[in-house]
Amino acid sequence: MNDAISNTFSALADPTRRAILARLAMGETSVTELAEPFEMSMPAVSKHLRVLEKAGLVERSRQAQYRPVKLRAEPLRQAWGWIEQYKQFWEESFDRLDAYLKQLQAEESKGRTERKSTEKRKEKRDVRNLN
Repeated sequence: MNDAISNTFSALADPTRRAILARLAMGETSVTELAEPFEMSMPAVSKHLRVLEKAGLVERSRQAQYRPVKLRAEPLRQAWGWIEQYKQFWEESFDRLDAYLKQLQAEESKGRTERKSTEKRKEKRDVRNLN
């Protein structure tokens, strides 16, 4: 599992890392600010950042005491490209399902019409038989 897309999906598998990426989508921030909403130690946050960094999803730098982290979206675009390959499959599957449901509705509607027609003929016969 050393290819870039596998690393991206592996990094995205954890909800904490997805939350970190969501925060970074709003802009660059420090590791300390990233850690604030999570109930975990700084070393634990750093581990998550290392995984994201290995996958190429974040970039860390150092400016004196400030250690900014920023999002690198290219791996996400590559993962989206891979997922996009299956879009046609799903669209065709939904189209087939839609056609099948329309067929069922048409058959059901036809059955109701035939039942109503049969009931009307029966009523007419019953009225004739009463006379």
